[in-house]
Amino acid sequence: MASAIEIEDLAQPRLRFPLRAGNAALAPFADRIRLDEESLFAAARKRAGLYDFGADTFRDGLAALTNSLGREAGLSPLGRIMARQMIVQLLVTRLRLAELLRLHPEITEEPIEAPVFIIGLPRTGTTHLHTAMSYDERLRSMPYWESLDPIPDPHASPRPEGKPDPRIARCAQGLRLVHYGLPLMPAMHEMSAELPHEEIQLLAVEFETMFFEAGYNVPSYVDWYRSHDQTTSYQLLRTMLQAMQWLRGGRRWVLKSPQHLEQLPVLLDVFPDAVVVQTHRDPVAVTASLVTMEAYLRRMQHSGVDLHTIGAHWSGRIEEMLRASVEDRARVPDGRVLDVAFHEFMADQMATIERIEKAAGLEFDHVAQRSIGRFLDEHPRGKHGTIKYDLARFGIDPVERREAFRFYTDLFDLPLEL
Repeated sequence: MASAIEIEDLAQPRLRFPLRAGNAALAPFADRIRLDEESLFAAARKRAGLYDFGADTFRDGLAALTNSLGREAGLSPLGRIMARQMIVQLLVTRLRLAELLRLHPEITEEPIEAPVFIIGLPRTGTTHLHTAMSYDERLRSMPYWESLDPIPDPHASPRPEGKPDPRIARCAQGLRLVHYGLPLMPAMHEMSAELPHEEIQLLAVEFETMFFEAGYNVPSYVDWYRSHDQTTSYQLLRTMLQAMQWLRGGRRWVLKSPQHLEQLPVLLDVFPDAVVVQTHRDPVAVTASLVTMEAYLRRMQHSGVDLHTIGAHWSGRIEEMLRASVEDRARVPDGRVLDVAFHEFMADQMATIERIEKAAGLEFDHVAQRSIGRFLDEHPRGKHGTIKYDLARFGIDPVERREAFRFYTDLFDLPLEL
């Protein structure tokens, strides 16, 4: 077995030459890459050819985000461009959604039937489980390209029959850039244009989500986000799902996001018949994996990477999310959440998926077994290599964290990995 990969330049990233050259060339003009509301709104309206953003519930979140990006994030010139493009695309999605609902108000009557939500910390097997279950053709998931660009351009010419959706090629092109700048990313989180992705991209359209703290150093935005009720964000998520199934079919969704851990009451209020699956793993091991991935991600858009800042932030956030999940579970009726331990899932993935599907009222038939089994055979754990983790580099004391997480590991009787 190959040894784990050690990322030696986490704190002082050595970017490939074209990226370094791009940052250097753009540095004198970085202040001209605007992140203010007026400029972002104008760019989105020009790109979409539309004017109405719908309800203005998103504006406070957008302001909190752009203020934090401008004052705190320490973006590189390329990072400012990428952040601007991301926000403009989210605003374009809002514009297109508002127009689609204006033309087809019946979309809001689309039934969302007993969606399956996989919740759990990052690095607890949620992506693997979500992708495997998406191979059951009775369940609807969203490929990465659709999560990024869910509503097609209403002004585009009709696509010739048999031709692939151009959104797929655009997404694949963007991923090539990501993988060029982050070549070890597949070993941490495999992504492709057509593999399923999580709905946190849709929640970002309301600008109230943990999506942004996953990619940027935005502490004041995180404080703002955590102080606000998320009901409108989850209501928009429901509307987005209705629009997407109206556009491309499907009705029984399988979804996943770690954000739901601290939003369980809101999730169940907006999706009252949801089937919730919570994954569990030693949170110290999760912390080691997550902070390493977060530090690696930052090299693409930040001028510097402070490992201790990342370690302190995510140590605290993981504890907050787990405490919220434990407290909220006490208020959720028995039987509403199915628990899946990471070590049990890894030991027998097919049996775990069968248990989940039965809980969701689905017969685990031969068709589903063959499709899911093919995915599991083709995507063994560690397919793209494994990463070496070192908590000390992030200023994290594993003994202190072990004690802080005891309320959770004891409750779910989790084996300790570190």
